[in-house]
Amino acid sequence: MGSLKEIDTRIKSTKKMKQITKAMNMVSSSKLRRAEKNTKQFKPYMDKMQDAITAVAGSNKNSSHPMLKERDVKRSGYLVITSDKGLAGAYSANVLKRLVTDIKQKHNDSSEYSIVVLGQQGVDFLKTRGYEIESSLVDLPDQPSFKSIQALAKHAIDLYSEENIDELNIYYSHYVSVLENKPTTKKVLPLSQEDSSQGHGHMSTYEFEPDKESILSVILPQYVESLIYGTILDAKASEHASRMTAMKNASDNATELIDDLSLEYNRARQAAITQQITEIVGGSAALE
Repeated sequence: MGSLKEIDTRIKSTKKMKQITKAMNMVSSSKLRRAEKNTKQFKPYMDKMQDAITAVAGSNKNSSHPMLKERDVKRSGYLVITSDKGLAGAYSANVLKRLVTDIKQKHNDSSEYSIVVLGQQGVDFLKTRGYEIESSLVDLPDQPSFKSIQALAKHAIDLYSEENIDELNIYYSHYVSVLENKPTTKKVLPLSQEDSSQGHGHMSTYEFEPDKESILSVILPQYVESLIYGTILDAKASEHASRMTAMKNASDNATELIDDLSLEYNRARQAAITQQITEIVGGSAALE
């Protein structure tokens, strides 16, 4: 049992820490609401893009566009989405663990894959373990705009278009609910039949100029960029939810610790008082 002063110092420091974690919980809750709103607002745009893709690609089954063609996978591309900051529980760790596991199972050396990283946590983790990073983006805003990630998305698409990689997979944490998110893998290139036919084809009665193949060459890269941006919005919602949950758990643990320390403090204080009374009674008896 520590001294009264030591216990009192621990109680005060824990209370201050609880104030910080409670404030961070509230901030993350606010950011999560905005992230959910961003995801919902982006969905109508994606629906229209899918309608356009369905209208153009759906009636052009023999398209020669490389984004719609499967090819032998000699080199894989991985876009991994993590956070820039910590204090979000196992948010980044779960995604990175899945990425590393898949790389070890599928590849013999680094010449068989390229890694594009979003988030400082991912950059630090992979560099520490000796993985080569093709490109990275850090210090992303909590509510990212399309412009802020467009350069990274375009670079990933260029790697595929220039045949430096033969497939592009995204590793991220999918937002299910405030209390649940799960590491997920999504293949974005080449576009699968599902990706190019998810819309309803409402534009199928339109006439296309100059021709559908030329339109595909413009709209498909934009569509893939949109897929990547939508995934980043999903991952950001998951990050804010993870951080909110982690801060709530920290606040709850701090409350329990304060209660335990207060009980220990009261016991120590009672023991000190008893000791003082005993000494006073003993001294009084000696004088008699």
